[in-house]
Amino acid sequence: MPRKSKRYGRLPGDPTKAEMIERIIRVDQAGEYGAKRIYEGQLAILGDTEDGPTLREMAATEEKHLEAFNKILVERRVRPTALTPLWHLAGFALGAGTALIGREAAMACTVAVEEVIEEHYADQSALLDSLGEDEREPELQQVIEEFKAEEVEHRDTALANGAEQAPGYPVLSAAIKTGSRLAIWLSERI
Repeated sequence: MPRKSKRYGRLPGDPTKAEMIERIIRVDQAGEYGAKRIYEGQLAILGDTEDGPTLREMAATEEKHLEAFNKILVERRVRPTALTPLWHLAGFALGAGTALIGREAAMACTVAVEEVIEEHYADQSALLDSLGEDEREPELQQVIEEFKAEEVEHRDTALANGAEQAPGYPVLSAAIKTGSRLAIWLSERI
């Protein structure tokens, strides 16, 4: 059985610190882009309803997150995921599709995505914590923690707006979570 190295628990074949940081930035930028597109899809259907202001507020937060990761992407010279065109279409389709089912399904989409993102950001923060003292990334970790808290707010807002009353909530939620986890895995690597 291979032994872990003393440097951030790496095993042979694991990404280097630089590769790990690039993956974090790449996937987070892609995720925020996907979230922006989900809200654009939801707003295309529900923008003129009583849910419009709530959706616009959450969309504005995602736009702020995307702008921050776009800036980090450029500053760190990290290439974006090659899957951006797919996330452009898939994000909008997911947002519009769930909104067409109804407002509760749109809110269920938000809950499912935000729960996965909260878990994802927590994992990233723990990974950054595991770096040696001289290898820490405090600015990146602060951004991740701040954005995680805002994603939790979105989840709570969606729950307060009837997400769990969506038709087939457990199945819908599980499907969206599975898709979100797959998108994360792919965006880190491609």
